[in-house]
Amino acid sequence: MIIRLESNIEVLIKQSGLKKKFIADKLGVSVPQLRNYETGKSLIPFDKAYVLADLLRCSITDLYERVEQNENNSRNDI
Repeated sequence: MIIRLESNIEVLIKQSGLKKKFIADKLGVSVPQLRNYETGKSLIPFDKAYVLADLLRCSITDLYERVEQNENNSRNDI
């Protein structure tokens, strides 16, 4: 079994009403890097995930959704 993580970060940021520049500054990353976290192109480091969860007033487990899938797709697989 392969598990893929699907990012919920973009939706959570939209719901928060916070500006991406503000969030990126608090995380110490660029806006393009934040976009990589939103799209799942990059996984957010654990320490930054806690900061982001605090900013978005959510649980760290809300940032990603665990999706089981077939073994033929390897993006963000564990």
